[in-house]
Amino acid sequence: MASDELADLTDRSQDVSQPVDRLGIDEKIKAESDYLRGTIDTALLDQITDSVSFEDGKLMKFHGVYQQDDRDVRDDRRRRKLEPDYRFMVRVRLPAGVCTTQQWLTMDQLARDHGRAMLRLTTRQTFQFHWILKDKLKDTIAGMHAVLLDTIAACGDDARTVMCTANPDDGAIHAELAALTKAMSDHVIPRTRAYHEIWYGEQRVASSAPQEPFYGPTYLPRKFKIGIALPPSNDIDIYTQCLGFVAIVEGGQLSGFNLVVGGGMGRSDSDPDTFARLGEVAGYVDKADLIAATDAVMGIQRDFGNRAIRARARFKYTVHDKGLAFIQAEIARRMGKALQPARPFIFANNGDSYGWVEVSPGVWNYTFFIEAGRILNRTGHTLLDALRELAEVHPGTFRLTPNQNLTIAGVADADKAAVAQLFARHGLGEANAISPLKQLSMPCVALPTCPLAMAEAERYLPELVGKIDLRLARHGLGELPITIRMTGCPNGCARPYVAEIALTGRAPGKYNLWLGGSPKGDRLALLARENIGEAAILDELDGLFERYAAERQSDESFGDFAHRRVQA
Repeated sequence: MASDELADLTDRSQDVSQPVDRLGIDEKIKAESDYLRGTIDTALLDQITDSVSFEDGKLMKFHGVYQQDDRDVRDDRRRRKLEPDYRFMVRVRLPAGVCTTQQWLTMDQLARDHGRAMLRLTTRQTFQFHWILKDKLKDTIAGMHAVLLDTIAACGDDARTVMCTANPDDGAIHAELAALTKAMSDHVIPRTRAYHEIWYGEQRVASSAPQEPFYGPTYLPRKFKIGIALPPSNDIDIYTQCLGFVAIVEGGQLSGFNLVVGGGMGRSDSDPDTFARLGEVAGYVDKADLIAATDAVMGIQRDFGNRAIRARARFKYTVHDKGLAFIQAEIARRMGKALQPARPFIFANNGDSYGWVEVSPGVWNYTFFIEAGRILNRTGHTLLDALRELAEVHPGTFRLTPNQNLTIAGVADADKAAVAQLFARHGLGEANAISPLKQLSMPCVALPTCPLAMAEAERYLPELVGKIDLRLARHGLGELPITIRMTGCPNGCARPYVAEIALTGRAPGKYNLWLGGSPKGDRLALLARENIGEAAILDELDGLFERYAAERQSDESFGDFAHRRVQA
């Protein structure tokens, strides 16, 4: 790294000024990467292996690319003395989840060409491609570039894709928030030209300007998640974000935002110093100060985040260790003015509003459930084909929701019947004739592709939900809305720790059971049982459903009741 940039970084961060060798391996890899270049370019040309080195794999995350392998065949390939079946997951940067129909058609074609004819909608409102071969990575990313999409900072120690409420109830306010979300996302991504050089084939140009004027050569200590919520919907689970903005609407106009700082889901079952944490409301900023507040909060994490212990490097630990008052004072110092007192707001739920909603006279949005966010064709249920056919004629946009579902936005009154007929032709006419529990279910990817997964999630949760639905019906609770989420490990990609029922993987077929999160996403669930299998899960829930049916208070949600029972 250049000496002037190292000096600048030393001035900015007490932690980073330590010799890199005394910090974690990730800090050393970043510092020596030549601003995320590493040897990725030459690794992509290596035809001897389908993988890349450990170091390049770490750096590729900043480019939105994860190296994975098919764990279903890992043991068999090991016995045959073959390397793992290496593939890559590619995640798109899609601020606010807003996607044009042309972009959708491109995503569809890339999935058919390189991703086993499968798209996945994520819990952060974007696309993931799985099963991409190394020699198809450049084609995939170049295909996105043709429709003004990229994968910059979709992973890595930087600000991830910025989320925004996919609220179908207020088109005008949402449009403004979506535009602000896009501007914020463009602002917080890394400035290194490494991405353009590696994936678009651009030549490196010598310059005396800093390559990363904000991030510096070691970027952030860990990933940083940002989201904007529009009450009464908390669909982005704002209290789980590193930095959240609650939109405040006054007199029908967006006036500003309450800041929520220090949320996060990831934890480790074996490390008591790690934990899920809800964000805290720090104060209010005017709309004009949105970017300045973002820079201030990210700067605090850059300068004070823990770079020595990666398990404690998320911003939630910085807030926990330093305290909210310190964070507020630092924001004020960096912005040059104090935060204003927080404005009142109320959240009603953290789910999606399904079906048709009129957003302006004669204009409708249609939101429908997509199981585990997987878009593919099955026998009698050709979802991938249906959405391609719709994208070819739809004049509006598609909107990915934070709950892995999809909104068809901007449907004219005269076209509603045609949309319904199209879905029916593809076997989707009863797509939303599902239980409330299933509508509020959300899993992470887990096996077979996620290297961190210890148990199933995406492939198992639909089956388990069906069995839980039978228990609910037995107690007259079949129409009860309950949020249920499952992850294959404790990291919390599906935001389980704020669900009313949550299961986090411990081993094949074994889970920790968490109960009592809030249906508004504003309370953490409590650990009820550890390391149990399906029979024990169903027995535990069945007993709780029986007591809830008999003992619940007036208007008491299942999460509120479960929290009361587990706490007792």
